[in-house]
Amino acid sequence: MIELELTDFDIDQQLLSLDGVSLVVFTSPGCSGCRWARSQLPGLGLPVARLCWVDAGDNGGAVERYQVFHLPALFVVRDGEFYGSLESRLTPNALNESLRQALNRMPEELP
Repeated sequence: MIELELTDFDIDQQLLSLDGVSLVVFTSPGCSGCRWARSQLPGLGLPVARLCWVDAGDNGGAVERYQVFHLPALFVVRDGEFYGSLESRLTPNALNESLRQALNRMPEELP
């Protein structure tokens, strides 16, 4: 699984240029759920091309634009189009179903 670290300075440029499905995950080192997500998501075999990690503490601009209110926060981007947030338990079945539902929505521009 490809993993990228995105920041306020490159998040838009990266997400607009990447092909396929990207799961954007906002985390923080002090969040136990975030540490779990960071260690487990890469091995779940999700149907995404890559995981894009964003440190919420260091990237306040992205946090504000994506309206992150809780951590970890997950968002779906496919071929530069925004498919919104994922409200899901962090289990393979729940995430796969949430991804399927998200990708069936009408895409929007990136925040």
